[in-house]
Order: sequence, then structure tokens, then C-alpha cells
Amino acid sequence: MNPTLEIFSQGEEIVTGQTVDTNAAWLSEQAVQLGFTVTRHTAVGDKLDDLIALLKEISQRADACLCTGGLGPTSDDLTADAVAAAFGLPLQFDETAYRQIRQFFSARNRPMPATNRKQAMLPEGSLRLDNDWGTAPGFALQAGRCWFAFLPGVPSEMRAMFDERVAPLLTRRFTLNPPRLITLKTFGLGESDIQQRLAPIQIPDTVQLGFRAGVDEVQTKLLFPAGYPEQSLEALIHDMAHRLGDFVFAVDGLEDNPGNLASVVDKLMTDAGKTLAVIETTSQGLLAAKCLGSSWLISALYADQPALGHRLGVAIDPENLPQTAARLAQALKNQTSADFILVQLYEGAREQFHDRNRTIILYNTLLLEDDTPLQKRHCVAGAGERKQNQAALLGLDLLRRHLQHLT
Repeated sequence: MNPTLEIFSQGEEIVTGQTVDTNAAWLSEQAVQLGFTVTRHTAVGDKLDDLIALLKEISQRADACLCTGGLGPTSDDLTADAVAAAFGLPLQFDETAYRQIRQFFSARNRPMPATNRKQAMLPEGSLRLDNDWGTAPGFALQAGRCWFAFLPGVPSEMRAMFDERVAPLLTRRFTLNPPRLITLKTFGLGESDIQQRLAPIQIPDTVQLGFRAGVDEVQTKLLFPAGYPEQSLEALIHDMAHRLGDFVFAVDGLEDNPGNLASVVDKLMTDAGKTLAVIETTSQGLLAAKCLGSSWLISALYADQPALGHRLGVAIDPENLPQTAARLAQALKNQTSADFILVQLYEGAREQFHDRNRTIILYNTLLLEDDTPLQKRHCVAGAGERKQNQAALLGLDLLRRHLQHLT
């Protein structure tokens, strides 16, 4: 049986909703991948008695606990005080921690405020967790049944410290059997459509199935227990991917960390040695921004449709946008050395684009090397920002589908 682990977040800004607790979600994901069973998330504000009571409870029911927040220099940072009171461990001055805090300020040519000395006060007998990314050292200790690790609440510091300091300690202290997470990433299908397509498949009881819908993709997650037969795993994933078809753009856990849609397109274009030029009337530069740093994107042009026609010498025919897009693509190809040309046009007035209650008809045209145009028509709804983002993703997805068919 896997050891149990809890996540404990401290801070008034979390319980009042001023700050979204992304730390808890990230830590849970890391803990599950290590082989823990995460049993509970708890958040407590800046109240010493509440912190003390919760620490005592956790020490009796969990095997491990990851705590974030409350290690700063101000009066509302109470984690160390709460630990000292809960477990009878008086705070002691840590000279090494104090020297590291002073060096942090010295390296930035800033004087260290006197209040930062508080951060060097650690519970007696605790293990200091050095923070090379900020001023707040963490610490770890055993109390009752539970092994606690206390980390700062700043996400960048917390993540780095977990990876470098805490994860190695957890793997040494506990006997862990990590499960295997496989994620099918899709674009263009909703959760209900995915579930309907996968309904005929019998998922073994030992495999956990879950869905996560985001702005840019929907993730179908399968968590396989340690030691699950590789052949059975691959057969199940293959069956699911087959039923979802071309909507699957990546499978995390089987491939080499393919990432998001833009990352997948980047790898496909790089491997193919091809280049692209884009006309973004709808995504308005966002497609290029998603491909930031990609050498294969050699041109990205944004202009209103009437201005675009004048610039490329092509008359915009609102009654036949697919044909207009094909002519624009050919005109741009005559001016550039790109292998592929992607052109977006949309049907509807400008005010329609920004009205969340009205849809636009988006036409994506991908001109191939042999001058064949691949064209897709989409209805895009939502606020202007959503229409812009969907247009960028739909353009990338058209390119992705073509490239994956080639391979």
C-alpha cells in the first residue's frame, strides 16, 4: 500500500481567494508520480491556533506532509512559530541560514532589512532546506507518524526546492512504487465527445481514468499502477488513440515529452526542415507568439482584411472567402521562400468578432508546396480573446494534421 501524503497551504490570501493555490495542485501531481497516495488538501489562514491544531492532526494521520507558505519575514508568517508550539521544538538561530539570507541581499547590492533575521529561526532538531532561489529557507522534521517538509509559498522557489531538496529525501525515506501516467492530448473535441468515443472500451478497475479540459487542449489521463504489463498498457492506449483519431496531437508518457500543440508543431516542422509564412487576420499575431523562437516561422503578417487585399494586390471577395484565401496564399508565396503558407480569413463584421454572444466563421487555408490548398471552415464563439486564441490553435492544428499525415 502506498504511503499517504497531505498538502497543507498557509496564508490568509489563499483562504480569502485573493491567491489561487497552484502550489497544492503542482505538489499533488509530483507526489502521485513519486508513488504517494494524496489524501487531503488543507488551507489555513494566518491564525496561530488554527495552524497548531492542524499540524497536530496531520502528525497523527499522514505518513508525509508538504507545507507551503508562512516562512517570510513579516508578522503574519507564522509557520515556524506554529511548528515550535505544536511539537515542543523551540526556535533556534541557524547561522548558516542567516549567512545565506545576507548573501542573497548582498548579491543584489541591497541592504538586508532587520526583519529578515526571523527567517533564520528554525525549529530545534529540524533539517534546514537551503533556498538558492530566495530568502526563505525551508525545513523538514519528523513529528509523530508524519514527516513534514516546509517550503516557501513563492511558486518558483517552492518548485525548485521540492525538485532539488525534498524529492530526493522522500525517495530515500519511503518505499515507493510510482504509478505511470499516460495523457492523451486532444484539440477540437470536448470532454463529452471524448467520453462517448471511449465508452465501448473496458478500462480495468486498477486504472484510473480522468479528464482535464483547458483552454488549449483536453487531456485524457490514465494512471496505471506500478508493474502494469507494458503490452496491455500500449494496447489500451493504442485503442483509445485510434477511437479519438486525428484529434489526438500528443501522448505524454509514451513519447518524449511532446508538450503542447505549438511544441508538437515545432518538432514536426523542425524534423521536416520546412518553413512557414502566415497571414493572421483573426489570431492577430497570437499564432506567431505561440511559436516564439521557432526559426521555421519566417514571416507573420497581421492586417485587416481590406488592407490585406490592397497590400497583396488581391481583391477581397466577401462572398467567396475560401477562394480569396487561396489567392492571397499564392500571392504571398510569390513574395517569400516559405514552403507552406497559412492564411486566415473570417466572415463577419469587426463588432461581431468582439461580441461574446455572436460567432464568426473562420476559414483557414494551408497552401502546400505543390500549390494545393488545404482548407477548413470553423464556427468560433466567445469573447474576442477566445476567438483570437482559437484561431491561432486551429491554424496550428491544420498544419499539425498535415505534417503528421506525412510522417
